[in-house]
Order: sequence, then C-alpha cells, then structure tokens
Amino acid sequence: MHSKLYIPARSAAAPWTVDVTPESAGWTESSLQVVELDGAHAQSLSLSTGDTEVMILPLAGGGSVHCGATTFELSPRASVFDGPADMVYIGIDQTYTLSGAGRFAICGASATNSFPNRRVAAADVSVELRGAGNCSRQVHNFGTAGVFEADSLIACEVITPGGNWSSYPAHKHDENTPTQSELEEIYYFEFEEGPGPHTSSSSRGFGYHRVYGTPDRPIEVLEEVRTGDVVLVPHGYHGPSVAAPGYHMYYLNVMAGPGAERAWKIVDDPEHAWLRGTWDDQPVDPRLPLHETGA
Repeated sequence: MHSKLYIPARSAAAPWTVDVTPESAGWTESSLQVVELDGAHAQSLSLSTGDTEVMILPLAGGGSVHCGATTFELSPRASVFDGPADMVYIGIDQTYTLSGAGRFAICGASATNSFPNRRVAAADVSVELRGAGNCSRQVHNFGTAGVFEADSLIACEVITPGGNWSSYPAHKHDENTPTQSELEEIYYFEFEEGPGPHTSSSSRGFGYHRVYGTPDRPIEVLEEVRTGDVVLVPHGYHGPSVAAPGYHMYYLNVMAGPGAERAWKIVDDPEHAWLRGTWDDQPVDPRLPLHETGA
C-alpha cells in the first residue's frame, strides 16, 4: 500500500502530468506542475501566477515564456541528464504564456513580495558535485537561496549515478530555528532507462526514497519511485534517495516555507551524521559530472 505522500506518475488531470498544489498537498507554500506540450500542433498554455512566484524550466524539449511585452527563450535540452536547463522566473500577480514542444516543470511557492521577471541561461547555472564515493551526486543550483533572488521559492536539480545514494545522510528542515529552516519539499523523479529491451509500459529505471519522522512527529514513507513519480516531504528526515545500479536518477526539488528568511538550513539525522566525515578520504564518483558544462 502506497503512502498518501507518494503521487504516481501521470495521475493528475489534463493538461498536467503532475499537479501538486498547496491544497492537494495539505500544506501552505510549495507547488509543482509538469506539462507536456506538442509543438507540432502549436500548443501553448496561458497561466496566471496570482499569489505564487514560479520558476519554469524544460525537463525535455524547449520553448518560450511570454509575459507582458517580453519573451524569454527556453533552449532545448534532450533530457534531464543533458546538463542544466534555462530557467525563467515569473513573479506574483502576472499572466504568462508557455509555448513549445516537450515536458516542462513549473516550480511554485506562495509569495508576498514582487521580484522582476528574468531568465537564467543554462550556461550560467552553478553545478556542484556533492558528497563522495557512492554518495556522490551532481546538483544544478538554478534557483537556490544565495544563488538566485526570490521571495520564498527554492529549487534545484540533483542527478545521482546508478548505484549511488543521495539525500544521505538523511536530513530535515521542519522547524524555524538557528540551525533549521521550516520548508515543505517536493521530490519529482526521472530515470535514465539504460540499454536493452523494455517490455513494460512503466519506466524501467527505478530507485527508492525514504521519509521518516521524530518521536514527537512520526512519519514513515518508503517508496519505489520511477519516472514521473512524486514524493512529498511535509516534515521529518528525508533520505536516502537510492538509484538502482544501471539507472541514473534525477530529481527536482521544490521547497518553500512560512519563515521570514529564505534559506536552506538543515540538520542531519544524528545517528548517521558521522558519515559526512568519511567523504574526506574518498574521491568523487568519476562518472560525474554526467555532461560537459559551461558553468
């Protein structure tokens, strides 16, 4: 039996393949929508931000975002494993049109303050190699605090080579304290399929994701995840995200919280925090980065 915090691929109503709103998630801040547009039929989508700021990026394919008198280009990328993507930020209280061919993610967060619309080119996205050994992963910091200015929204992409552990050691950010930021988090997954025959209608690549709580705030999630699946993290420790050997794993993280400070402050599970110290004597996985980047 799946947890209510697991949302299977393509379970949203058209035109969305993913449609996580604060209302559907049972929280107040974070949202994520994924849509597939068919450029052959000149398909586009007109949307309003209202009290939500958004970051729009192509997962596969390319297109444009038109808002007011400005058109922002989203250069094509073959897949989420093809390096960082262009990102377009649209602030609150605006109407915009997304056009193109491919699969697009719209990361959102409830916001109060207005920031200017702008585009971040893929070549300007900071690429970070985090961890070491079989805990190595690659982070695309296109919308993180301290890198990109916004009111509340924090977002990034993470690529974990097949066989590696990511979001590990498990950490949490569910209180506003000097060491934590209270943030609701969304994990959206995709997997590289690998060679060989594929006889199933579902994604062949897969992994596992865990969320677990504290004694005073229990939560327990352990889900097999495949391309298009989502796991919600309302609170508690989350991790590991484990990529099955042979299948590189991608996840898009979307976070926001009610605190006055836009920051990503975390604490590790104290039982496993010692593991970070072992990385000093291990090399980063030589498969990373998975692409040549201009950043």
